[in-house]
Parts: sequence; C-alpha cells; structure tokens
Amino acid sequence: MSLRQLMDLSGKVAVITGGSRGLGLQMTEALGELGAKVAITARKQHELDAAAEQLSAQGIDVLTCSADLSRYETIPTVVDRVIEKFGRIDILVNNAGTTWGAPAEDHPADAWHKVLNLNVNALFFLTQLVAKRCMIPNRWGKVINVASVAGLMGNPPGMDTIAYNTSKGAVVNFTRALAAEWGKYNINVNAICPGVFPTKIAKVLVDTMSDMILATTPLGRMGGPEDLKGLVALFASEAGRHITGQWVAVDGGASVI
Repeated sequence: MSLRQLMDLSGKVAVITGGSRGLGLQMTEALGELGAKVAITARKQHELDAAAEQLSAQGIDVLTCSADLSRYETIPTVVDRVIEKFGRIDILVNNAGTTWGAPAEDHPADAWHKVLNLNVNALFFLTQLVAKRCMIPNRWGKVINVASVAGLMGNPPGMDTIAYNTSKGAVVNFTRALAAEWGKYNINVNAICPGVFPTKIAKVLVDTMSDMILATTPLGRMGGPEDLKGLVALFASEAGRHITGQWVAVDGGASVI
C-alpha cells in the first residue's frame, strides 16, 4: 500500500471537540483535507458557524454540534447527531479544554472542578460512548487526546495552573492505560502534547512570557497554524496503525531543555 493510500481518510468520520477555532480547527482541516467527514463541537454556535463556512469552502463535509461537554448529559446527544448524519464515528480527537490561573494554595474549588470536569471527565465519558457505539463493534478506531507539555513537567515562575497541569498529566496516562486495554479491539489511542501556540487559551502566557518562551525553545518560535496537522494525520490514519499508547510533544524542542 502506498503512503498516499495509508494516509487517505476517505469514508472515515472524525469528531473533533473544541473544533471551532485554534488547534481544534487546525486539526479538523487536516483530517478533512485527507478526505474525512468531520463533526466539530464547541459551546458557541456562532464560532461553529464561522468554522463550518471556512471548512465547507475547502470542500470538507462538516457537521456542527453546539454543546458544553462538561455537562455530561449533552454527550449522548452529540454522538446521536453524528451517527444520524454520517452513520458512524471512526476517529475521535479529544481537544476541548479549559484552564484556570491561581496559586495552588488559593485555587478555588469550583475552578478546580471546572478544569477537571472538562479536561478529564468529559473526555472519558465521550470516549467511552463513542467506543461502545462505534469503534468496538467495528473493531477499528483512532482516539487522539490533546494533552499538553504542561502535563509532562512543572511550570516556570509566574505560571500558576495546577489544575490544568494535573488534568493534562491525567490525559497522558489515560492514553497509555486505554491503549493497553483497547488494543484488542484494534483501537489506537495516542496523545499530542502541544507546547505554546498563540491561541485564546494561551493568550496571557504569550502576552507576558513570550521572550522567555522563545529564548528557551530550540527552534526559536511558537507553534503555528499548521504545526499539528502532520501528527494528527499520522495518528488518525493507517500510516500510524502500529503506534499506540504514545505521546508526542509538539513544542519546538522546549521540553528537552
């Protein structure tokens, strides 16, 4: 089989959470370009509409699902809508996430729960349902979890995001554990650990610490609008069929210093 055939996602259906902007939209574009039909979720319908217009202009078949996944009762509705529209789900990109900045000793309890509920709990419940409805019966699936380099290390002074770091560390080990358990179903589970990208969630970090970030990044730049496309394509396609339980940092080398 040629590399072009291995990378081809024609006939596959991908769900990308938090797919209306930033890293989620970038990954959605990559999967759509390779032929997948895509369903994107986000809380704000106007952002979904703008993303759908952009994707449709590229010839990508897209469905939008407005939902707050941290309200777990919305998850079955999202899955039902995708299956009703496309008939199946083959690829799940768990990208939706949130953060909160506060010193650990003063971190509000409600903020801790907000971060963990979306970044860990909703991710699990959605993955569980998609697998039970589609991937396990079909004996094929690709689960791609968007973690973070923040889940691999501590923070420099001035970055107080204990809940976010904890949640992303959980996602890394969730990936390992699930890959070991679901390999028997021919389901690959991998994680992407982005470094600093100039996205909305990282705005404060970029605005206040950009010089330090660039000085400690071997490639000397932040992530750009195409820098996750290759890896998500690999993990989603048969080109990566013998890779599971792995995480890859996409951070310009910052995590090796």
